[in-house]
Amino acid sequence: MRGLWRVALAVALVCGIGLLPWLSRTDPALTVLKARAAERTPTPEVLASVRADIGLDAGPLHLLGRWAGGLLHGDAGRSWISGDAVLPSVVHALGVSLLLMGAAIVVAVGTAAVVCARTLRLGARRRLAGRRPGGSGAAVLAALPEFLTASVLATVVGVHLGWLPALGWYGPQWMVLPALSLGLPAGALLGRLLDDLLPGAFAEPWARAAAARGIPEGRIARQALRRCVPGLLPNLGLFLVGVTGGAVAVEQVFDIPGLGRLTLQAAVAQDLPVLQTSTLALVLLAAVAGGLVRLVARFALGPALRDGALQSLHGARESLRGPKRHGSGRLPLLYGALLVCVVAIGLPRDPLALDTAARLEVPSWAHPFGTDSLGRDMLARVAHGALTTLALALAISVAALVIGVLLGLLPRLSGPLVDTVNAVPPVLAGLLVAGVAGSGPATPALAVAAVAWTPLAAHTAALLQQERATLHLEATRSLGASRWFLLRRELLPAVLPPVTRHALLRLPAVALALAALGFLGLGAQPPSPEWGLLLAENQPYAERAPWTVLAPAAVLALLGALAVTVTGGVRMRMPRVLRRARRAEVPAPAAEPEPEVREAVVAGTAAGTGAGTVAR
Repeated sequence: MRGLWRVALAVALVCGIGLLPWLSRTDPALTVLKARAAERTPTPEVLASVRADIGLDAGPLHLLGRWAGGLLHGDAGRSWISGDAVLPSVVHALGVSLLLMGAAIVVAVGTAAVVCARTLRLGARRRLAGRRPGGSGAAVLAALPEFLTASVLATVVGVHLGWLPALGWYGPQWMVLPALSLGLPAGALLGRLLDDLLPGAFAEPWARAAAARGIPEGRIARQALRRCVPGLLPNLGLFLVGVTGGAVAVEQVFDIPGLGRLTLQAAVAQDLPVLQTSTLALVLLAAVAGGLVRLVARFALGPALRDGALQSLHGARESLRGPKRHGSGRLPLLYGALLVCVVAIGLPRDPLALDTAARLEVPSWAHPFGTDSLGRDMLARVAHGALTTLALALAISVAALVIGVLLGLLPRLSGPLVDTVNAVPPVLAGLLVAGVAGSGPATPALAVAAVAWTPLAAHTAALLQQERATLHLEATRSLGASRWFLLRRELLPAVLPPVTRHALLRLPAVALALAALGFLGLGAQPPSPEWGLLLAENQPYAERAPWTVLAPAAVLALLGALAVTVTGGVRMRMPRVLRRARRAEVPAPAAEPEPEVREAVVAGTAAGTGAGTVAR
């Protein structure tokens, strides 16, 4: 049944893309003509010739049927723009993107390891209780836009220092800078999510028993990772597909002939054969990645997932909270106060006032953030952009959280839907929304909201699967508890806090995606002071006047740090069954066990439960 649902979604997506030229309320022949030869006069005779050449007069259903029929024989047709065969170009672009994806994964995994290294070290030593919250540096890194990171790396490392090539795709050396641009922000986000789950794993009975019996710290840390990684694998799968089809900005900066760039070019030129084939390749990749992720998750958790023998990470995490440290809430107050000060000081200033005599001025008392290429005050533009960008981003994040949790509670319905929606690059989603709703201020919000819920739904479904396999839930169910009681008193208190923290971590990315779509002509237009527009407009001047880019990037990073520190206060009350179980726990004996008992303890950690029983 799930396979049929996945096929139906893929067919609906491809059909919707096939209607894009007619939904966009523009003449497809005119768009194709401009892409082929922009200098040619679009006379009625020329447009009629273009329509006859690509078969537009036959209508969208005929074109879609002809394209689908050719696929059955290994022929995806020919590009409307270049006339080349579509399938070889898509396969080549997919290969390039897969290579870039592999390199980005290596960078992301290494970054995530650095972010959660402190928690792994303290958890293996049983010193997590009452630890001070951290992760602000990772939040700043995760909040930086990929195209800004790519531009800085290309300019500094590639051009000024000359250490690595900055343009093209000719070998392994050309892969380093793009992989860093994609992997660093994604790894920081994945590391923060993993760091959020690790305390719960270290508080489970097997970890306490293993530490009391002298199991090496490294083995305890590895088993804690094995316990937590399955909850993040769905988001890793989304990252794989997102890197393949959504790395448009990075591929543009480094001139990489990848699938994301090919899809964007086809969408802008309305080259249907290329666009449909590229999207179908992304959908197939999403299906394969989703299947592999589910298999790896089941393997990592072992039989405990099947037998309902897991411990609840939610309850275990709460037991490690310890007494609240004095001043633990100062960081979010500090970051929030800085953000409010920036907005309050900049609001009285005029963000549209031009002063050509003060172009690209360095920061001063008159212009604390400097001026841009038109002499406009950067502080005023950042502050005024915060009003619309932050309000809209917060509203979309709340909507994405609600939709993601609701659909995540129905994994059979949402699993294929998440994979299919995630296969659509954000730019293509913006073009589809613009085609249906028209271009306007609401278009970026609709486009971002259409895809922002997918990682939250995947996270919810993964945590729900593990929580349903916990011992306390099996015990509560055996006592006759209803499904509504289990959902309200056991499942939601365990799932909502980490997913809410996840939504807060993605708030800066939502704010940036909104303005980036506006810059592409799908929403607000210049001279609007939205943050993404500020970054994109001033990117060409980053070398001469770095403050024009650093000012909005710093405020965006400040928002990321605020989101991370606020997540530490997102909690829900521990289920009553777990609270009783915690009070009834018996401390493990400190005697040194025999070597074979040690091995049994560590083997029990693979399932995340039962280690303490084996040791005793």
